[in-house]
Amino acid sequence: MKLNTRSMQQSGGSKGKGKVMAKIVEEEEEEEAESLSSGCGCFLCVVKEPDARLRRASLGAFFRELPYCEDDAGRGGGGVDGGQSCAEAVGAVWRAAMAAPDDPELPSLGAIRCMSLLLARALADEEWRLRGHNVYVPYYAAHVIGSYTIRSSAHAELAASAGAVQPLLSFLGGAMTWVEQRAAARALGHLASYDATFPAVARYAAEAVPLAVRAAFTCVGDVYENFVALAPGKRPKYQRELLTSGLVGGADDEDRKAEEWASQLQCWSLYFLSCLASRDLSSHATICQDPGFMRELCQMWGGLANGDSPAGVGLLRILCRSAAGRGAIAACGDALSGLCDLARSSDDWQYMAIDCLLLLLDDRDTWHAVADATAAHLVDLAELRHLGPRRRLGYAITAALLRDHDLVHGRELGMEAKEAIANLRDVKVERKEREEAMSRDELLKRRILAKEKKRQGNDMFWHGEVDRAIDLYTEALELCPLSRRRERLVLHSNRAQCRLARREADAAVSDATRALSLARPANAHARSLWRRAQAYDMKGMARESLLDCLAFAGAWLNRKDGAAAAAAVPPRGANPKLPYCVARMISKGLPIIAGETWRRLARRKKTMSQMLSHDHPRSIVS
Repeated sequence: MKLNTRSMQQSGGSKGKGKVMAKIVEEEEEEEAESLSSGCGCFLCVVKEPDARLRRASLGAFFRELPYCEDDAGRGGGGVDGGQSCAEAVGAVWRAAMAAPDDPELPSLGAIRCMSLLLARALADEEWRLRGHNVYVPYYAAHVIGSYTIRSSAHAELAASAGAVQPLLSFLGGAMTWVEQRAAARALGHLASYDATFPAVARYAAEAVPLAVRAAFTCVGDVYENFVALAPGKRPKYQRELLTSGLVGGADDEDRKAEEWASQLQCWSLYFLSCLASRDLSSHATICQDPGFMRELCQMWGGLANGDSPAGVGLLRILCRSAAGRGAIAACGDALSGLCDLARSSDDWQYMAIDCLLLLLDDRDTWHAVADATAAHLVDLAELRHLGPRRRLGYAITAALLRDHDLVHGRELGMEAKEAIANLRDVKVERKEREEAMSRDELLKRRILAKEKKRQGNDMFWHGEVDRAIDLYTEALELCPLSRRRERLVLHSNRAQCRLARREADAAVSDATRALSLARPANAHARSLWRRAQAYDMKGMARESLLDCLAFAGAWLNRKDGAAAAAAVPPRGANPKLPYCVARMISKGLPIIAGETWRRLARRKKTMSQMLSHDHPRSIVS
């Protein structure tokens, strides 16, 4: 410091003083950097440095050095810069990325490039990856990239320019295990979702599409065979620790978490495919090549833990934008059946299934196959008005099913579809025209007669004359004017109850769905929800039954009655409780849904074994 003072005195003038002051600042920076480098140097210590200039300099150096640490304990066996091991350092970066994914500081200083280099090293150097705790590094590194790119196009551009796409695709293709595959699918989906980085991903589309299809189709089986089916002591330790986050929860908790992660891997693979398919229609043919994948696609719904993901139906709707996609879906009976089941449910993605079916029916080349397979179910939705943002859905369904035969090459429909379309034409066209020509007095007379038929039907039901009650409700529906939507809703709902009493599950689902389509808003009639939940339970459709049951429970607990109706709030001190039968059905359905991932796998394996059996009828047909 004295030398600097003398230099200042000798130099004289403002120009000399400026140079000397710059020299002082430079020397102080060097001293502080040396002081910092002589400390711990681990990520946690560096990131806590209050001086932003020093913190950024140290973090930049940290990210430049981290990919080249020679072992799991860092240089000299004491961790990175004598602090943390490589795995601990990457884990700390992962926690920072999860806590603040939008913070640009770490990505701008090289965090994303560092993670990309670590992924490449893990793939190229197996001996290094398997040393000590380095086995954790690929998962955390891929997860860091996915976290930083979840909402930031700028961060995604950093990842693409750092060469992250190729190693992530290797992980998606199963270069390591399903744990790293899950993190890679998440990151790739984010990179493919931005205009700026989509070209970097699309460059590898020929490789990426089959890998994502295979991951979505086989991941459930892979997780089961390579983790769940193993005894707890034989499961990879690092996977168990990642699943439980260090908590001791036992094998049952691990199984539940593994199912959740398997569903997420499936959903993120489908999201990645959806990003590719939405921007590149030429990829549709490749996606639709595997018939097994197409059969299962609508059943890939993500589970209760991934309720915000449209999963399979989201991809199906995108595929319906191309002729290749529509042709493949129309040729797949299981896909059409799944879309019908979803369309007649209270699922949040109900409208997507209806969109898919309308797009398929709008194509003259696929109309016949789709109408033949779905008309009997779609007519139940012909009274829908609005469903969320969608308007006049019932009108669109009616118009799609009543297309002129010359537009569909005059091919004959099956008996069930033909009758359904004929009944739809009778109600929505011919009967509507007849009622429009009626006088008000005549319509009033028909309405009064319908009410009397309904009263008689109620009496017959309570006296155990279920068949007679069904006939009376049917007569009332034929008399009740189409404009009386609320009265027709009750008639359909009552007839659904009669169908339940006769154990006619399909007919009960149809009537309850028609009642819910007449409700305003749609699906808002609690009794019809409960009746359809019971009907789906009879059919063994646990997911649809549970969704209707939960919707009924929500309506029941939020109901307004008595004096509370005027205030639009429950009375003070009220503690509404679910009926026992509803609570029991929910408790029955939740475990079934929770384990649906593995049961679907078991069903698939059983079907495949049956098809390969020589004495199975399907093998003879094929």
